[in-house]
Amino acid sequence: MKTIATLLAAVALALCVTSADAKGCLKGAAVGGVAGHFAGHHGVLGAIAGCLYGRHHAKEMERQRDQQGQAPTTGQVRM
Repeated sequence: MKTIATLLAAVALALCVTSADAKGCLKGAAVGGVAGHFAGHHGVLGAIAGCLYGRHHAKEMERQRDQQGQAPTTGQVRM
C-alpha cells in the first residue's frame, strides 16, 4: 500500500512541476490531506484530490473575475 501511495505522490509531483501557476493547490492539498487522513489513513490520496479540486476552483474563480471585468452587469452603465 505504501508503494502505491509513493507512486501516486511521485506522479502528482511530476504533474505539478510542469505548471508554475498553482493557485489553490496548496490550500486544497492541505485540506484534502487532513480529510483523507481522518477518513481512513489516505492522506496522500486526499492531498492529491484536494490539490486537483483547489486548482479547478481557482480557475473557475479566475474565469468569473475575467467575465465580470469585460461585460457590465445588469443595471450598470459604462461611460
